[in-house]
Amino acid sequence: MIVRRLGLIPYREAWELQRRLAEQRRTGEIPDTLLLLQHPHTYTIGRSGSRDHVFLSDVQLAARGITCLEVDRGGDVTYHGPGQLVGYPIVDLGLKPDVGAYLRGLEGCLIDVLAGFGISAARLPGFTGVWIEGERKIAAIGVKVASGITTHGFALNVSTDLSLFTHILPCGIRDKGVTSMARELGRAPDMAAVEDAVAARFPERFLVPGPPGVAVA
Repeated sequence: MIVRRLGLIPYREAWELQRRLAEQRRTGEIPDTLLLLQHPHTYTIGRSGSRDHVFLSDVQLAARGITCLEVDRGGDVTYHGPGQLVGYPIVDLGLKPDVGAYLRGLEGCLIDVLAGFGISAARLPGFTGVWIEGERKIAAIGVKVASGITTHGFALNVSTDLSLFTHILPCGIRDKGVTSMARELGRAPDMAAVEDAVAARFPERFLVPGPPGVAVA
């Protein structure tokens, strides 16, 4: 498995990179790959989402420097921005992928990561993502699986500006809130340390048994 750390990268650029890598994974040119990155301010609307769940007009979005895109992942509307660790796994789930199991694996990975920082998180029955006390979402998940190859992935709020969520209906959920590692801890954890933890935990969930080692780029 290759872990690539890309820093701050525009959403469209990362989306196009995912498409290229997914095709290369499909043809066997590359192994399973995990992209770790951050985005500039962006709202994305998933396949089950609605532009009505973004409360700003196009003019207001432009004035705030926020990009708004309709994308091909599952889920509704979410926010991406600096201080949020985004992970895009490009993984081959096989000819008969169990997407539900894959989602639970992503959740489990992030729950393990958060536990390492002293944050108790869990799944919430009936909802995708990772939650604090069943009320505050700390990580959103939205994926696409085509021909067994995954794209899109997860967004973990590390030191995210949570006020940006007030301009949308996050994930289409009306009666739940959002939070971040910084809010739960009372301080902002080091982003590089969070990346390290995800890079370590992810292969535990998804690396097919074989020669040991994870390449980190």
